[in-house]
Amino acid sequence: MNMPKVFVARLLGLDVFDPLGDRLGRMRDAVVVDRGPSKPAQCVGLLVEVPGKKRVFVPMTRVQSIDSVQIICSGLVNLRRFQQRGVETLVAAELFDRQVTFRDGSGAGIVEDIGLERQRSGDWVLSDFYVRRGDPSAFGFRALRRGERILASWDEISAQGHSNPQGATNFIEAHEEMKAADFADALHEMSDKRRVEVAQELQDDRLADILQELPDEEQVQILESLEIERAADVLEEMDPDDAADLLAELPEHQQEALLELMEPEEAEDVRRLLEYEENTAGSMMTPVPIILPPEATVAEALAYVRREEVSPALASSVYVCRPPLETPTGKYLGVVHTQALLRWPPPEALGKIVDKDLEPISDQADVSEVARMLATYNLTAAPVVSQDGRLVGAVTVDDVLDHLLPDDWRTRDDDDVERPKTKASSPLLRLNPLNAKKGGARRG
Repeated sequence: MNMPKVFVARLLGLDVFDPLGDRLGRMRDAVVVDRGPSKPAQCVGLLVEVPGKKRVFVPMTRVQSIDSVQIICSGLVNLRRFQQRGVETLVAAELFDRQVTFRDGSGAGIVEDIGLERQRSGDWVLSDFYVRRGDPSAFGFRALRRGERILASWDEISAQGHSNPQGATNFIEAHEEMKAADFADALHEMSDKRRVEVAQELQDDRLADILQELPDEEQVQILESLEIERAADVLEEMDPDDAADLLAELPEHQQEALLELMEPEEAEDVRRLLEYEENTAGSMMTPVPIILPPEATVAEALAYVRREEVSPALASSVYVCRPPLETPTGKYLGVVHTQALLRWPPPEALGKIVDKDLEPISDQADVSEVARMLATYNLTAAPVVSQDGRLVGAVTVDDVLDHLLPDDWRTRDDDDVERPKTKASSPLLRLNPLNAKKGGARRG
């Protein structure tokens, strides 16, 4: 079948289907193998994100068609998590934004896209580079926005090696709609060098959201790669409990240096969390839940719940306290669940509908005690109080899960978990029974 040339940037995010129309996942990258200076690199497969946020390898021999809206595959696809081999290069992750030079000596440029073309033999090869002219060493990667753009064939380009400088502008733009947890998963699969390059070009608030989804050691790696002033800015953008967890992984002198650079109000919340013993309610809580006085109305409470920056778990409850309303508050009076707010008229005072029967959690309570309370009363969040009855924060179900799950839960593959060997648990997905005998799976 004769297929037209395709460009990788336009394929990113496309749905991948089998011939019967069942969706396999979403295309995230292309894998190429260098064949030396005299031949173009060969594209050996696609990186597809399947349900469960796992990225698997789909050989190009399984690709039946590619167009502007979908990719269709057939045969057997191995659903084990993709592990990059030394000879392989990921096009979007490792070639986009890389500096290259022109063989004719006309200068340098930055790769914005790469074309793939199917040859008569059926092999797919890297055919073209879409390059923005300019030298990032003189102007910086972000400064080269308006440079001349040209399409150059693979043999017109040199210096494609991994040692060349590589920005992250195009990668970030191509993934700007991706949820923080999914972006973190993509970062996790990158090399240490590339992970840092991408992280350094993210906006502070976006980087803060993504850091919270990464394993501890990768959070530390990225934070230590930043200038200390910027690292403090990113910590300010993080939820206080996540910032405290990250700082706890650093030596005390680094903790203090970063806290000194943070805004005093933000730093104070984090300092209080760092004082608690690990795996207590106080160490995992957020110190900034929704807190209102008993005179506040249902309408006011709903306005706070609707705020975009409030997480769904924290939006489930409003905590009623005497002033001061910043934690640690005045006397804790009780909680009003959001569902209750929907049942009362807007002018009703919270003090008249507050739930006083739900006992708050001590800030010294163990994580297992917190988990039992949330499970017993079917809660997504619960109030945390100090010994003198002041509200100091709220603990959410996701906070508890982070502490109960294994340390490597973010990176653990389903295939690492032992299970009975059944037909349903096979790591091979048959896309089309008619093509099942056309070659074995690549990732074993």
